[in-house]
Amino acid sequence: MTDQAQLLPGTLDLLILKAVSLGPLHGYGVLLRIGQISGRALLIEQGALYPALFRLVRQGLLKASWGTSENNRRAKFYELTAAGRKRLREETEDWNRLAAAIGSALATRPEEV
Repeated sequence: MTDQAQLLPGTLDLLILKAVSLGPLHGYGVLLRIGQISGRALLIEQGALYPALFRLVRQGLLKASWGTSENNRRAKFYELTAAGRKRLREETEDWNRLAAAIGSALATRPEEV
């Protein structure tokens, strides 16, 4: 049995926006940051990450610029745009409402119905 959680559909973009909100990151850094902030419970595959980063840049939620990584390689670094910060705030609120509603439903006991 594994301690890793399965990503729910639609949550990858939210996780990327959150990871990048903590500071500019290159693609592989985004993978590492999501693992770090999830307590290693969420591991994203590169095959899912890079198309999502491209999509978020295309949507104007992230901006990308070339720089040098910590191991002295050329890498594309990602930062949140103002639209990205707004989307992160909105999706975080939506997620928290949904999680609270599901938590409430799951905590219901037969005598409460």
